[in-house]
Amino acid sequence: MTEPRVAPDWYESASVRGGPRRMLEEDQEAGLTVFPEHLVPHLHHEGLAGAGADTRRALLTQHFYQYMLFTSHLETKVVNRGAALVAHGETDVELGPDARLDAFKIYSDEAYHALFSLDVVQQVEKTTAVPVLPYDFGPRMARLDRTGREFLPDHGTLAHILQVVAFETVVTRMLARIPRDETVFRVVREVVGDHVRDEVHHHAYFARYFKELWAGLSPATRVKVACSMPHFVNDCLRPDIAPVRAALRSVGMPADRAEEVLRDCYREEVLTAGVRDAGRHTLRLCESVGAFDIPEAREQLHLLGLAD
Repeated sequence: MTEPRVAPDWYESASVRGGPRRMLEEDQEAGLTVFPEHLVPHLHHEGLAGAGADTRRALLTQHFYQYMLFTSHLETKVVNRGAALVAHGETDVELGPDARLDAFKIYSDEAYHALFSLDVVQQVEKTTAVPVLPYDFGPRMARLDRTGREFLPDHGTLAHILQVVAFETVVTRMLARIPRDETVFRVVREVVGDHVRDEVHHHAYFARYFKELWAGLSPATRVKVACSMPHFVNDCLRPDIAPVRAALRSVGMPADRAEEVLRDCYREEVLTAGVRDAGRHTLRLCESVGAFDIPEAREQLHLLGLAD
C-alpha cells in the first residue's frame, strides 16, 4: 500500500517556507484590474450597461474580496479541520508517520493561504479605498454540515474528511487562469500562483488518501460515502449569491433590479454546469473506485445534474 505524500522538497518549495510576502506596488498595477472582468458574470448584464467606471470598479473589487475571503475561511474552517484529523491519526485510515507529518505540512500551507489572502485584501482595500463588505461563510458551512448529517449521521469525522477531499481535488478554471492573466494586478497573480503551486501537491495527496480510505470501508459505509460525494462537490462549488446581492446593493442598485440581475446571471442550469465542470476531477476520482457503480449514488449524481 502506497501512502499519500506531499512534495519531498516541501521545506524548500512550499510558499510558507520560502516565498516572499506579496506586496501591492501601485506603479506596477497601473492600468490593470484587480480581478478578471470576464469571470464576474453580473458585470456583463444589460442592467449595468450604463454604469460608470467607478461603479464597475467597485463591483469588480468586491468580487475579488469575496473570492479571497472565501479562500481564507475555507482553508481554516474546512480544510484544516480535516487536515488536523489526518495529522493526529483520528481517522479511519491508518497512516505512517511520514504521511501524517505531511498532513501537518498541508495544514501549514493552508493557514498561510488564508493569511496571504486576507493580507492582499487589506492591501487592496487601502489602495483602492473600496471598503470590504462583511463576508459570511456560515451558509457554506451549514450546507456542508447538513450534507454530513444527512448521509453520514454516525460518521462525523468521516464527513469532515470527505469535505476536504471534495475541496482539495476539484479544479476550477479560475484558479488556473488568474496567474497567467496579464491584465490583472501583479500582486493578485502572484498570490494566486503561490496558491496553485501548493494545491497541486494537496490534490495528489487527498486523491490518494481517498483511494486508501475507500479500500478500507465496509460495503454499507461505501454506499453512504458514495451518495454523499456528489453533494459535497455541489456544496463546495455552488456559488453563494448573497455576497453578490450585497455588492450590487452597495453601489446603489435598487433591490428589484438587483434580483433581476441575479436571476439572469446565476440561472440554475448555468450554476449546475459550472459545478459539473469544476468538479469533474473529483467525480472521476469517485468513479475510479467504483463509487458510482452503486445505484443509490448514481441516483444522487443524476439528481444534482452532475452526471456526464
